[in-house]
Amino acid sequence: MTTQGMEGLPPEAIEKALESVAFDESGLICGIAQQADTGEILMVAWLNREALRETLATGQVCYYSRSRKKLWRKGETSGQVQRLVEARLDCDGDAVLLLVDQSGVACHTGRRSCFFRSFDENGLKIISEPEVSPEQLYGASGH
Repeated sequence: MTTQGMEGLPPEAIEKALESVAFDESGLICGIAQQADTGEILMVAWLNREALRETLATGQVCYYSRSRKKLWRKGETSGQVQRLVEARLDCDGDAVLLLVDQSGVACHTGRRSCFFRSFDENGLKIISEPEVSPEQLYGASGH
């Protein structure tokens, strides 16, 4: 089952809301992506002010890539987009919960969720297999 994506918010509402966000010393906030209709936690990534602004304005989730030092629009290379259903700010203003409608897989390993390993008595156990190969998602270059 899929959920309806959120329409973008008006610019004045976004700017007012951004005043309450406690970005860290690097200008980032932790974003938790959760499938809106099932509650499944899909991934954790970082957003800077511009990524959060774009996400709220367009309804398409945008993150900040710390390794590439640029905006990362989820699905721009893989086609596995996240449509924003609702965004929530935590009590301290330093984490944002992104309730999304995930198209396809969320993880660069080809799994639905990035949380595919469980701690057990032997260390870590794989609890879900890839649904699609990373090569299919990103081509020969990978993530």
